Amino acid sequence: MSKIKKIILVVVLCFVAPALASLGVRAAGSQPGSWRTADWSSSGLLPEASTDREAAVYVMAARTGGLKGALAVHSWIVTKDRDAVRYTRYDKVGWGSPIRTNSYPADGRWYSNTPDVLLALHGGQAARLIPQIEAAVEAYPFAGFGDYRIWPGPNSNSFVAHVLRQVPELELALPPEAVGRDFRPFGDFVTLTPDWRNLEVSLGGYAGFAIGTLYGLELRLAGLVFGLDVMRPALKLPGFGRIGMERDTGLVS
Repeated sequence: MSKIKKIILVVVLCFVAPALASLGVRAAGSQPGSWRTADWSSSGLLPEASTDREAAVYVMAARTGGLKGALAVHSWIVTKDRDAVRYTRYDKVGWGSPIRTNSYPADGRWYSNTPDVLLALHGGQAARLIPQIEAAVEAYPFAGFGDYRIWPGPNSNSFVAHVLRQVPELELALPPEAVGRDFRPFGDFVTLTPDWRNLEVSLGGYAGFAIGTLYGLELRLAGLVFGLDVMRPALKLPGFGRIGMERDTGLVS
């Protein structure tokens, strides 16, 4: 078998086949007809802000609407200062001025899909990181009208991934189905964390790879991810995300 055929076979088995399978599963399920009929209400995952005195930081994600939800999630960040009576939620959306604050409930459903809590921090650590998160949100370079592109980015996941890179103490990588997390402007090809434990190479979000304690080993193509997490054993497949050990989010149920 020639090298070209081997490469094509790898692409089909690792990227195309899982993506098509996920699309098939999604198509077989029921979804809201439009954003107007979708449920955007609170999922009840987070405690009432007024009853929790501690500072808090949450990173959340939920499947997006329509067939896009077979391959992609929408992610956002939630913060709460100590003794604050309400949360602050940061999203990037695809219309108007893209960076939104408190446009939805902190733990709201997204296109009727219940979110997952990817990270939960409380107390002193959260209080110390909130100013850094706010500074990263303020410094996001794609915050103007028209600065949204669904693929390969900059989109909602590109925004959250930017904040996570700017605040490495959060020690979180968005899930593999967060299409757009790998977006970088051309010329910004290599990202290395300050502790040298995680390396990402991105060709504008169209292709790349990552290796490290946060990512394991990932091959990235057209926003899709195939990989293996060694620290928290799991296989990563396009559309299906992690299959294996779940991450410890820090959320107290």
